Amino acid sequence: MKILFLTPQLPFPPHQGTTLRNFNILKQLAPRHEIHLLSFGELSELNNSPLREFCARIELAPHPTRSTTQRAFETFFHPLPDMARRLHSPILAQKLQVLLNENKYEVVQIEGIEMAEVWKTEISRSARNDKSLISNVQSPVSKLQSPISVFDDHNAEWTLQKTAYETDRQNPKRWHGALYSWIQFNKLKRFERAVCLSANAVVAVSQQDADAIASLDSRIKPIVIPNGVDCEYYVPSAEVCAKPLAELSCVFTGKMDFRPNVDACVWFADEILPALRNDVPLAHVSFVGQKPSEKVLALKQRAGVEVTGFVPDTRPYIADAAVFVVPLRMGSGTRLKVLEAMAMGKAIVSTSFGVSGIECVNGRDVIIADDARDFAHAIAMLMRDREKARAVGENARKLAEEKYDWKKLIPQFETIYAQWRQ
Repeated sequence: MKILFLTPQLPFPPHQGTTLRNFNILKQLAPRHEIHLLSFGELSELNNSPLREFCARIELAPHPTRSTTQRAFETFFHPLPDMARRLHSPILAQKLQVLLNENKYEVVQIEGIEMAEVWKTEISRSARNDKSLISNVQSPVSKLQSPISVFDDHNAEWTLQKTAYETDRQNPKRWHGALYSWIQFNKLKRFERAVCLSANAVVAVSQQDADAIASLDSRIKPIVIPNGVDCEYYVPSAEVCAKPLAELSCVFTGKMDFRPNVDACVWFADEILPALRNDVPLAHVSFVGQKPSEKVLALKQRAGVEVTGFVPDTRPYIADAAVFVVPLRMGSGTRLKVLEAMAMGKAIVSTSFGVSGIECVNGRDVIIADDARDFAHAIAMLMRDREKARAVGENARKLAEEKYDWKKLIPQFETIYAQWRQ
């Protein structure tokens, strides 16, 4: 098939959740299909990039910008949510029109809600010109009609903002964040519903997300294709670590300006780490990931806290830790960071939020703790009981291999394409 992908940024290098998912989708589909890519970025970013090998055609638009004043105004007064306006780009819209005019695509796949508005606008424009160009919502598509549209919803975005609102409203210092999230989740409920109804097929990354998306409208029937991991790239390490006190170390990885990750780091440093160091005085944590916010950078001043910033490869940091921690209290979707740690055979302590969407068993594949003190006690237990930590890590690796290897997941997209082209 000839497939057009719309992505919010170039999928290489794959340093965060969105790019990791997009990169592996393209990598696995490219040998069997003709892939075209429309994204934001600069031509220089394609130097020595495997995307040139995966994609028959790549079109780029410059990253759009908004002033702080404009974003604040739109937050309160624009009918669309912030995520729909974040990548508003007339240049990208024009390039999309050109691609659709010049190519007969069987599939257009929209990766993430940020890219949905440009597609909705385009099909509305096309429908005004020729009503045969758009099919009925989520109904079989004739080969004589326009391409099927697949909306890959990386998060149930309205629930992400709803959980952020519920967390922030409990802290008076975060009431401004709670107000923002309250406004956004109400706008997102309307927008996410409209986006899903405009697509022929909707993909969710977990059953929890699928249920949240389906609750928006009974006509929406999401298909679950979870996030995955490359089990040949992320492998257990049997090497002895030379890092001092590695047996007393924790690690948390992620994009450190992403609001749920910022909250996780602050909560861990404020409440979990002090309780952990009461039990294990030399215990320490590394927060590993690009673009640390000011709040995360400030944590470097705390005893037992390391903030690395960008690293080219997170695997050595994961391998060097005794315990991988996931202190997430808000968000949605399936965390790629957790799957990476599982594939590397690490003992994981997580909140329920952190492992939502992953078919893991508490006590066997991971340790789940939602209270700060319980979280700290779980880490301390794994640091003291090496055999338990080893067993949990081995079980996690088996689960990653059996259910979350990208090679097993991506063909499910092809099943969707085939079903809707019949």
